[in-house]
Amino acid sequence: MKTIKSILPLVKASIFVFLGLCFIGCSNDNASEQEMMEEVEEIIVLDDTDFEATDWTTETHTKDVDPNFDEVFQDNTVKRLDFVITEARWQSMLDDMTATYGAFGSGSSAGLLETDEDPIFVPAEVFYNDKQWYRVGVRFKGNSSLQSSWGNGNLKLSFKLDFDEFEDDYPQIDNQRFYGFKKFSLKNNFDDRSMLREKVATDVFRNAGLVASHTAFYTLYVDHGDGPQYFGLYTLVEEVDGSVLDTQFSDDDGNLYKPDGDAASFAAGTYDEDEYVKKTNEDEADFSDVQSLLTAINNDIRTTDAATWRANLETVFDTEVFLKYLAVNTVVQNWDTYGRMTHNYYLYNNPDTSKLTWIPWDNNEALQDGKREGSLALDFSDLSTTEWPIIGYMYQDDVYKAKYDTYLQEVIDGPFNTATIQTLYSTYSNLVEPYATTEVDGYSFLNNSSDFYSAISTLKTHVANRTAAVNNYLD
Repeated sequence: MKTIKSILPLVKASIFVFLGLCFIGCSNDNASEQEMMEEVEEIIVLDDTDFEATDWTTETHTKDVDPNFDEVFQDNTVKRLDFVITEARWQSMLDDMTATYGAFGSGSSAGLLETDEDPIFVPAEVFYNDKQWYRVGVRFKGNSSLQSSWGNGNLKLSFKLDFDEFEDDYPQIDNQRFYGFKKFSLKNNFDDRSMLREKVATDVFRNAGLVASHTAFYTLYVDHGDGPQYFGLYTLVEEVDGSVLDTQFSDDDGNLYKPDGDAASFAAGTYDEDEYVKKTNEDEADFSDVQSLLTAINNDIRTTDAATWRANLETVFDTEVFLKYLAVNTVVQNWDTYGRMTHNYYLYNNPDTSKLTWIPWDNNEALQDGKREGSLALDFSDLSTTEWPIIGYMYQDDVYKAKYDTYLQEVIDGPFNTATIQTLYSTYSNLVEPYATTEVDGYSFLNNSSDFYSAISTLKTHVANRTAAVNNYLD
């Protein structure tokens, strides 16, 4: 059977002749050669189901194997991904962005737009190590990073990949996987001139023994009609609602939430099921676990019977995991999450414990004091307790505060030890330097290579300063 590649020139030629005759005979129409060619592309896109998945193997393309972390998430190399997207489909992605966020490069003077709609998925061919993955679902992703990059005319945008998104349209890719993984986020290291923050912060969470995504450095090239274009250095991030649940919990049947909006603060009176966005069990209208957490954390019994308040809270919430997470997050400094922003974390109801477990997410803004009000102080003196009760009320409790303080010491002695992290910065910066400093205009957040070196130096100073800050706090 012929593949679509082999018959494409003949199909194009035949349709072009047909449309050309129509064009000659329909001179009153406003048709143009460009419009005719766009019609050709649309027709061909609709007829691209005739292909053979010749690179398909059990180990590389199916769900019949465990996720291959050693292949996909290596710390000592920078790998390459290539996307090939038809010109028509690429244009549809850009048109969708324009419809939602305005013209590319038009600036963002009106501020960030609120939208519940994700950018559209399109089928794309993904190439890695001379192997092809077929009709992979690819879309742009992000919120402020996406809007800001688009508005500033920067095409180094983040992507979401789902390897069997279009399996209903293409039976050949039923349950397609990438070395056992169904989906990834490919993050653009927005506003991070070191391009290390997402990777290092997630490393620290994982090294502290917390559930967190695996990450790795990749370069991305995109061919949308004019040959491969270097889009820059990215960080590949494992999806929480995929292999993280499958591999870091013994049971992946629990409710997974990605809260977003006022309800994500768990402040009294904010309960809203629409803002406790479910990523699993979406069709089940059971939100009793997050409702119980909101009730327990805000129960006034905490001021009269702290032991009972703690017992009630610990029935529904893994407080040990949260306190360890809180210690790591506050030491490394990450302002773009709970305590400042009502997003960028997951809650998973672990079937083994029936407790909601905190999972960090989206760390490109970590390892700095941050924007707006900045990262939280170690003693949370700059936190509104009633607005952020999970932190505020737990820190006011003597038992929980003592555990938090203990975790702070463990963090600077272990996963965020100054010497260890400065060595890690040197290792990673040497690894990515050739790819970071050769990013091209319009596909980079660097003005020049000096920005990269300066950012690395700032990170090394930051970790030393944070150790000093923790020591001062504990003293």
